Amino acid sequence: MSPSTLGATRLVVARAPDGRVRADLDGTLLSCRRLPDEHGTVRVALVATQALLLAGDDVRITVQVDDGLALEVVEVAGTVAYDMQGGSATWRVDVRLGAGALLVWDALPFVVATGADVQRTATLELAEGARAVLRETFVLGRTGEVGGRLTTTTRARLAGRPLLVETLTVDPDARRDPALLGGARCLDTVTVLGSRYDAEPPPGADVLQLDGPGTLVRTFGTDAHTGDLTGAVTLARHTVTAGPDGATPARR
Repeated sequence: MSPSTLGATRLVVARAPDGRVRADLDGTLLSCRRLPDEHGTVRVALVATQALLLAGDDVRITVQVDDGLALEVVEVAGTVAYDMQGGSATWRVDVRLGAGALLVWDALPFVVATGADVQRTATLELAEGARAVLRETFVLGRTGEVGGRLTTTTRARLAGRPLLVETLTVDPDARRDPALLGGARCLDTVTVLGSRYDAEPPPGADVLQLDGPGTLVRTFGTDAHTGDLTGAVTLARHTVTAGPDGATPARR
């Protein structure tokens, strides 16, 4: 096990004075690598530089996308929160999207091994016209394990107004409560903010429309492949990027 570490990762997509789009990237526990742009969208890969998560790890990810620009965050591998032997770890994401900006983050599975204790927090501030498509897949335990404890909180505001506040806590005891996960060990969620997901939901998925422009698409399963929401991410991305004629506008 490594000693306690502090890891800050920063992704900023902005327009330079000459009009070009630049990406300012910095990271420690998670390294940032710019990928080729696609259709005017800046693409950045997150790559772990060591085993994550261990007791004492404090991962902090800051994302900022300026007005009218688009960013896709790509994860190259899932994350495992290992047995922390009485310790704990935190994973914090802070997102700021300018007017008309777009963020797509199709995260890979986050596995909470037996003995792990993790607190995850995502805070999103969207300006008018900003949109986000976020996917999170939580898996309680590796093969043959019961799983550890996870508390995850999401707070989102759109144009200064609350859009979503949700806190979910799961642990080995909570899994025995059918009112929570009903015995499932996987929770897969696609969160759409700034727009609504109006497509036909995938088989077995629950869809919750928020009071404001936003949607939660969620499945519960016994493994990470049950109730897969990959198709929902694709549909949601098309929904938030399509113009009135159904075409995807180019960003320059």
